[in-house]
Amino acid sequence: MSGEPDIICEKRGAAGLVILNRPQALNALNLTMVRGLASALDRWAVDPGIRNVVVMGAGEKAFCAGGDIRALHDLGRTGAHEEALAFWREEYELNIRIKTYPKPYIALVDGIVMGGGVGVSLHGSHRVAGDKYLFAMPEVGIGFFPDVGATYALPRLHGRMGEYLALTGARIKTADAVALGLATAYVPSERMAALRDDLLKGEAPADAISRHNANAGLPPLRNEEAVIEEAFGQETIGGIFKTLERLARESRFAADTLATMRTKSPTSLAVAHEQMRIGPSLDFVAAMNMEFRIVSRILDGHDFYEGVRAVIIDKDQKPVWSPARIDEVKPQAIAAYFAPLPGGELRGH
Repeated sequence: MSGEPDIICEKRGAAGLVILNRPQALNALNLTMVRGLASALDRWAVDPGIRNVVVMGAGEKAFCAGGDIRALHDLGRTGAHEEALAFWREEYELNIRIKTYPKPYIALVDGIVMGGGVGVSLHGSHRVAGDKYLFAMPEVGIGFFPDVGATYALPRLHGRMGEYLALTGARIKTADAVALGLATAYVPSERMAALRDDLLKGEAPADAISRHNANAGLPPLRNEEAVIEEAFGQETIGGIFKTLERLARESRFAADTLATMRTKSPTSLAVAHEQMRIGPSLDFVAAMNMEFRIVSRILDGHDFYEGVRAVIIDKDQKPVWSPARIDEVKPQAIAAYFAPLPGGELRGH
């Protein structure tokens, strides 16, 4: 144990600086970090000396690779559902706080950004990607679902890119992120420190970023856009699979995508597909409330525990999903994930 705090939130110059500080865990979020960031944002919102909020990750590998899924799995397994839900409740409320924050909120993302890390970066006013940027929402591979505002953000990406990212857990790098708007700018890694320093001096983000930014290059996914549009524009998961099967005869990308989706939890795929269908009609708060409904039911299911076992605990990469096939997933079972909660929604929303 280093003795250092899991999150550092301090006033530096004319900015509030946040460092996600668990590099040994790829800066995965825990409840202490969620509460620390929420408290700092509340203080800084009313502090006239704070012009910018700057968020970054410690270490060389990650901005934030997600939530502390192993700990949440263990709480659920032992029946401590309320304790697990406390994390997700406060995390989702933090996502809303970031989305509605009254001051510039600049995430400097130069490394892995997945799951919960997306939630504390994507909804801010500025997302700056460095050379090591690597984005994914891989939740369907562990029997979970794309949360932290993915319901709102992903369906609003160009074409069917959001559906593709949600249903495959595909990893994308800087050029694709900038093209899709997941990142608002690209700044080379060697210029990140200078950009941070300018923001800490209180310089307007648009001015500072424009001085340091560069061309991210051609986005590789653009070459696969026709396949993504045709396959992920289908109205049902079954239709997506059938279309990919047909396209796979001539497209290596379609074949790889199909093989990837066949490894995911059928229940998670169905939930994520419904999220992407409903998401465009929801405002951000409604989307977060819906995600809290889903996560409240996930803890009572099978696939989340099996997925974490296979991917994170035993690491055998051989989850046994239940049901095992997409055509065995019952529509009424999926609808139950989205039903209103008898105990109410997120606090104050």
